[in-house]
Amino acid sequence: MNFQQLRIIRETVRCNYNLTEVGNALYTSQSGVSKHIKDLEDELGVELFVRKGKRLLGLTEPGKELLNIVERILLDAKNIKQLADQFSQRDQGQLTIATTHTQARYALPHVIQQFKAAFPKVHLALYQGSPEEIVELLADGRADIGIATEAIDNSAELVSFPYYSWHHAVIVPKGHALEKVPKPSLEDIAEYPIITYHDGFTGRKKIDQAFLKAEITPDIILSALDADVIKTYVELGIGIGVLASVAYQKERDIQLTLLNSNHLFEQNVTKIAIRRGHFLRGFAYRFLELCSPELSEEVVRLALNPIDQTQLD
Repeated sequence: MNFQQLRIIRETVRCNYNLTEVGNALYTSQSGVSKHIKDLEDELGVELFVRKGKRLLGLTEPGKELLNIVERILLDAKNIKQLADQFSQRDQGQLTIATTHTQARYALPHVIQQFKAAFPKVHLALYQGSPEEIVELLADGRADIGIATEAIDNSAELVSFPYYSWHHAVIVPKGHALEKVPKPSLEDIAEYPIITYHDGFTGRKKIDQAFLKAEITPDIILSALDADVIKTYVELGIGIGVLASVAYQKERDIQLTLLNSNHLFEQNVTKIAIRRGHFLRGFAYRFLELCSPELSEEVVRLALNPIDQTQLD
């Protein structure tokens, strides 16, 4: 048994059992991948994959159990490398952040500016994706820190911390009739076509729940992944927008008006997540503290590795 065999097991699942893609991902041949799988199955004495002819269709029960162990082993191997880097190159390395467009565009720029000033030699990789993709990147160990409003606190593999709270806001083109309404209601909003987020993005569930509770069916004519697209089509007069309040910038969005709308929708909380057992470099803890002063290294370490009280008794 060797690390290459373990990587092949994990990559086979990631590549949906396409061995050609596995070979490309690991810089080896399809035949080499097949041989490694067969050698490992022979060594263990069990079949790890469900087969139809030469095709792999999925994992057997032993394969599913093995995959969990493989993930832990490869994570620990990565942690060992990061541990060595922590002491040999304290201010150098890479920090990978997985987040949504809204967080990357509006919430993180100031934090990243401060971080880069403090750690100019650290390469910061910023991956943008859906909340589900962020969870996957964290679970696979491809991201160190994840930031999103949805999904990340639903995984038992992750530890999440509150980052900041926010409300949705309603925006309209300059000169719109709703500008004259001091405190618009959901009924007022629903009289116009609405442009907002796709399902599963940036608190869309809270928007739907608000209308459902009020027994109102809004005319959502366009949904988008990010606030910039929403604002673009509101400026064109296609509809009014419902987006994260942080995404409205008065000095830039001069063609738009932000309405008094905090009372319309429930509060959202954006969270920061880390995979349990994931080793963080010193500069990663500093990034977290820049996001929120309450996320000190001591607080985060304790959450990632809670003290077992039975060990103290």
